Amino acid sequence: MTDHIFVGTDTEDVKQNLLLKMANRHGLIAGATGTGKTVTLQILTEGFSKAGVPVFAADVKGDLSGISQAGSEKHKLHEKLLSRARKIGLIGNDYEGMLQKGYGYEAMPTLFWDLYGKQGHPVRTTISEMGPTLLARLMELNETQEGILTIAFELADDEGMFLLDLKDLRALLNFLSDNKAEISREYGNVTSQSVAAIQRSLLRLERAGAEQFFGEPALKLEDLMRVNEDGKGVVSILAADKLINSPSLYATFLLWLLSELFEELPEVGNPDKPKMVFFFDEAHLLFDDAPDALIDKIEQVARLIRSKGVGVFFVTQNPMDIPDSVLGQLGNRIQHALRAYTPKEQRAVRAAASSFRENPAFDTEEVITDLGVGEALVSLLDEDGVPGIVGRTLIRPPASRLGPATRPERKAIIANSPVGEAYDKSVDRESAYEVLAKRAEAMEKAAAKAEADAQKAKEKAARKKTTSRRSSSRRKKTASDHILHEIKLVGRQLMRTESRRIIRGILGGFMRK
Repeated sequence: MTDHIFVGTDTEDVKQNLLLKMANRHGLIAGATGTGKTVTLQILTEGFSKAGVPVFAADVKGDLSGISQAGSEKHKLHEKLLSRARKIGLIGNDYEGMLQKGYGYEAMPTLFWDLYGKQGHPVRTTISEMGPTLLARLMELNETQEGILTIAFELADDEGMFLLDLKDLRALLNFLSDNKAEISREYGNVTSQSVAAIQRSLLRLERAGAEQFFGEPALKLEDLMRVNEDGKGVVSILAADKLINSPSLYATFLLWLLSELFEELPEVGNPDKPKMVFFFDEAHLLFDDAPDALIDKIEQVARLIRSKGVGVFFVTQNPMDIPDSVLGQLGNRIQHALRAYTPKEQRAVRAAASSFRENPAFDTEEVITDLGVGEALVSLLDEDGVPGIVGRTLIRPPASRLGPATRPERKAIIANSPVGEAYDKSVDRESAYEVLAKRAEAMEKAAAKAEADAQKAKEKAARKKTTSRRSSSRRKKTASDHILHEIKLVGRQLMRTESRRIIRGILGGFMRK
């Protein structure tokens, strides 16, 4: 098996080869739109796949999906591809078929992925796996709001609650708001205003389509690192033509994937070939408006992940889109044409030219603006890790189709995929949402029972008071009746006594007369 990838032949007839053992030193593919970056990405992907190296690449335009299909003599560019193959010495002038000197049309083993689940297997991760730092960047939170999000994650860990999807996070934020006084005493200050701001960011995230991204089954890295029975590395293509319209989600997902590779893969030192290669198209989105802390994190991952055997290639229009701290770590460079119409573009050309090891045969700065489609300035690391002298290079033609796969072709590959059963159906197990819902239901029942008990006690007290009043009233009535009876008896006695006195007086008068 070859130890290099043939990239192309330069004007001095020097073959430019990317050494597999140097591929984990990362790389840069740059150039203006329409200058051939996608073809360069495609031929490198083919080379890695043939060498048994799995590849992950984002397909922003849809063109890269053609790697799943073999090229064809019926293709409209067939003659141009043959002409280029002859110019760079890939095939001879006595061409009799496409298998001479190692060049033939063939497809690469491919898996299609899609965060929205439309053009490939759904790609999911959990809120917990994403973590508060990347999630805060995705939600565009300020420092205070990120702090509260971190408190939410800490609380979930302490309570043993899984954060799997967006409804889990929303339920937890509601819990924080409802119990902010108690939580603030233990974890730090939590305000209703900040929680509300996070909730609004969460709503924007849902509208951007992130709701389908968070959940289970989560993506397993081993499914991105497959090697076929024939020894070819499987190429994982992420459909990004729709995703690119949500640049924060696109950049955060790819950064999360890099971070996962860094966290989970073991140290391997400097292997003879990478364990995996990662192509980051539209790389400027990763750094746009990124805080310094996040850029430091990206720099750290880029520096350390090569010891895990992972090569990262940034694909962008302008090298100035990438911070110097990261750009300095990209040893293999392929620079397609740049425009120089404005002062900013002229500065970019000078910066790009100065990054190459000078070739005395031409003026690098001048050539950058003069490159044709399919040409590039190429400087690759040698056996000792030293950048080679830059060469004006004609990039080799691809063996797979130049152009996108058709919808039926894509569907056929998805239907026969070895990972379809594992990812095509979502799973919703018990997590923070269900735990907090049960807790709220139990509290409502307890509150209802307490209220019912209080009502019963109140009614019992009222009945007892009424009974007491009635007893007192009966007692008062009995005493009154007794007194009245006595008064009546006394009255009757007085009346009888007075009556007798009067009668005696009358009778006595008659007797005296």
